[in-house]
Amino acid sequence: MKKAMRVLLAGFLACAALCGCGKETSGRTPVTLYEVAHSIFYAPQYAAIELGYFQEEGIDLTLVNGAGADKVMTAMLAGDADIGFMGSEASIYTYAQGAEDYAVNFAQLTQRAGNFLVARQPDPDFTWQKLKGSRVLGGRAGGMPQMVFEYILKKNGIDPKTDLTMDQSIQFGLTAAAFTSDQSDYTVEFEPFATGLELEGNGYVVASLGTDSGYVPYTAYCAKKSYLAMHPDLIQRFTSALQKGMDYVNSHTAEEIAKTIQPQFSDTPLENITKIVKRYQDQDTWKENLIFERSSFELLENILEEAGELQTRVPYEDLVTTQFAEEAVK
Repeated sequence: MKKAMRVLLAGFLACAALCGCGKETSGRTPVTLYEVAHSIFYAPQYAAIELGYFQEEGIDLTLVNGAGADKVMTAMLAGDADIGFMGSEASIYTYAQGAEDYAVNFAQLTQRAGNFLVARQPDPDFTWQKLKGSRVLGGRAGGMPQMVFEYILKKNGIDPKTDLTMDQSIQFGLTAAAFTSDQSDYTVEFEPFATGLELEGNGYVVASLGTDSGYVPYTAYCAKKSYLAMHPDLIQRFTSALQKGMDYVNSHTAEEIAKTIQPQFSDTPLENITKIVKRYQDQDTWKENLIFERSSFELLENILEEAGELQTRVPYEDLVTTQFAEEAVK
């Protein structure tokens, strides 16, 4: 038994030594990034990964699908995630609840909503008024997809609580599957689920929430205040890698972008990825830079207030820093 333990220990130490050498040889810093979902909507991030921009900046990136903003924030506050990528409403909620080491947003990726309204049948003459009296599969209360949807409804004179029936009980990412078998008239879907429903003949995109809501700070990167203070150089390198990815998608065709990010979506045919990228390009989804501006933050708070999710406004200066994004575009 003792001999076996010595052999096991020797093997463990050898493995540890090899792993240590690998890290020293690479010279890169490990960073764990939790994303709210794995979606073509975030093409600049995947372009930065696939083109080696994070490695160029000395970062070994581990990407984890957190499957929802609430779960991403929980992982970050618990220390499982170094950086979180999600709707910035999560950072506002955390701050409002009195967290001392709250999340600070340092880079905004998307400036449009990334979801689409899917109907049972094609409707080239769709208007939002058609949702009155309908049944809709919605999103989680307090999440950006649902709040932007309600924001659009109100802009069109529709009361989300009384003018239609909203089912918000379906888990994030499962609404498309539910739509194929339930009695709802519409569902609100991200890609690739919206296109997937179209290809299956189970649904048809009739409206873009990104187009109809206008410019909205939909997703951003954040880290705990303490992490930003301890690792400013690392955050700068991370942001610079992202900016390179942003520059790439803003200067290449949908076909080129699709080929670049295809390894991230190996189960999705290239032609589908291209179609989705083009759809996002056409609605001006991605910013030219990563600067999270005050006006965008204030618009986000307007949406939260209208949704009844924010009682007291929180200060932009506490929850947003632009220094890293500004430096990345120099």
